[in-house]
Amino acid sequence: MQSSTATKRPAEEAFPSPAAAAKIATVETLRIAWAPGDAPGRRSALVRVTTEDGTEGYGEASPMMGGEHSLGIIDRDIAPDLVGASPFDTAVLHDRLLHKLVKLGPEGAATGALAAVDIALWDIKGKLLGLPVHALLGGAWRRKVAFYASIGGNARRSTNAMLQEVEARLTAEQPAAIKIRWDGDRTRQDEDIPGDIAKARAVRDLVGPDLPLAFDANNLYSVSGAIRVGRALEDLGYAWFEEPVQHYDIHGMGEVARKLDITVSAGEQSYTLNAVLDLIRAGVRMVQPDIIKMGGITGLMRCFALAQAHGVEIVPHQTQPIIGHLANLHVVASQMHMTRPAEYADPSGRMDVGFLNPPRPKGGFFELGDDPGLGITVDAQALEGRRIG
Repeated sequence: MQSSTATKRPAEEAFPSPAAAAKIATVETLRIAWAPGDAPGRRSALVRVTTEDGTEGYGEASPMMGGEHSLGIIDRDIAPDLVGASPFDTAVLHDRLLHKLVKLGPEGAATGALAAVDIALWDIKGKLLGLPVHALLGGAWRRKVAFYASIGGNARRSTNAMLQEVEARLTAEQPAAIKIRWDGDRTRQDEDIPGDIAKARAVRDLVGPDLPLAFDANNLYSVSGAIRVGRALEDLGYAWFEEPVQHYDIHGMGEVARKLDITVSAGEQSYTLNAVLDLIRAGVRMVQPDIIKMGGITGLMRCFALAQAHGVEIVPHQTQPIIGHLANLHVVASQMHMTRPAEYADPSGRMDVGFLNPPRPKGGFFELGDDPGLGITVDAQALEGRRIG
């Protein structure tokens, strides 16, 4: 019998590795104004990372002050280190760049810059592998993610105007919960505690006893004022009380959390794992890091592990309705225990023009599919027409 021998090919030759083939070629920041005259906070701070084979990934930084500071850091300090790197090295790149930039804070614009880049790299990884991000994170416990309607600006609204906004969101979206945000002047604490409590009571009367409600003070109270408001919210059956005192007053935040029965939450203005840990050690039992502020998907996944290890709830803060929102949904879908719905803050659709398949709620849920990466298709021409600077 004649024997035949086959020449063995190296594994990397038989099965080419996307990680080996795709190196980062360009990193481009996109300053987007969705409408003429948009104030900086209404703009978007995006990044587009492209590999040598033309695969594109998109990420987003916090739009605080237009996101200019984060995008500037990307342009000057991050992009040169990314060109030639593998998009699969997300954790290595995250930590290397964090420590390169560490003397900038690192609380703030630097980690916002890292967040934008990190999200874009995860988007690329999914596209190169033909998998959605949630699959890369270990799988989705749920493909339909419930959300709460986050309604801001209520310090400036009359009670009737606030109730009209709540009713409109309930009717249009069928959310699993409602959060009313104050967005007031942080330099004027405890200004109208009776009026704030009256508004909270009016919302409870409108929605009935069963719908979960949350109250976001946006840092408007002193410790004693927050305890007074928190007691009233407990009587009204509110589910959580968000950022009652200045976010940098970690001791005060913890004191309020320890003295109230209602869940006190904080963390949307935390940018590092250690800052979130400081809140937990102070007594905060629900943390709310934001994926576009504290290191992107890599950073938020670490926060979930931290929260799980310390037995606290984690409900990420998220106000951007497209890229940041989708990145957040992929992460929360991959977590076994999600004790609260995801945040949905901007249903206006004003950014939809830049995307061919923007995420929109259906029957009180956002649905995640199997499209690779984040699952978003960008209209590059529409974005280009709205670039500024």
